[in-house]
Amino acid sequence: MHKLFLLILPLALAACIPAQPYPTGVGLNEPVNPPQVRPPKVGQQWVYNVRNVFNQEIVDVVTETVVSVGSRIVIARQGAKRGHLPDEIQEPWGYILQDPHWSPPQKFLRPMPLWPEQLVSGWSGFYRNRYQVVGYPDNDFYWGLNINAIRWERVKVPAGEFNTLLYRNEMPFFTSDDFSRVANIRSEDVWLSPEIGRWVIRRSFGQYLWAGMSGWGDALMEDYLEWELVSWK
Repeated sequence: MHKLFLLILPLALAACIPAQPYPTGVGLNEPVNPPQVRPPKVGQQWVYNVRNVFNQEIVDVVTETVVSVGSRIVIARQGAKRGHLPDEIQEPWGYILQDPHWSPPQKFLRPMPLWPEQLVSGWSGFYRNRYQVVGYPDNDFYWGLNINAIRWERVKVPAGEFNTLLYRNEMPFFTSDDFSRVANIRSEDVWLSPEIGRWVIRRSFGQYLWAGMSGWGDALMEDYLEWELVSWK
């Protein structure tokens, strides 16, 4: 029931507000051999337009640059409007340890997959973990992640056209560091390009309830954002 609600919510919002259209790609046949994700090297970089899905406004332009490669891969992040942003840390490549994508940024107690462990349509996995808010190590909170690889698509963005694996992340009923929230859910669709070692589109939203709210029809929304690749190297 909740999964169905997550799927139809963006469509309902789009019906009410002029919204950023849902990305459309051209379906591709399943690769005979699943491609390898480009390994990290210092200097690799990705630049994204970050849009508010509700009104298509560009809220920032974020540059992400690999600055350290080893047992940990560190990706430094800079916003044109917000300035220095928290780092992303993977340990090893493809497994996230510090994730700045959501607010507040999270540091997991153990690394967890950043994309499907097998780049094959139909693959799925569920992971339980705990996270700390970056900079506040005294408390940790439950986090559950369901990853579903949906299909291969060729998509066009300002940086060009790319073969991508579309996968969906769902985070049902995780625990927020904000104790006034009594229920929390998040979901996102991600178009991963193995060629560039990162996503070319990432579209994510979240909802939560406060005590006394009657149900998800009254839920409050987190930022509803779409990341779109502008350039890479």
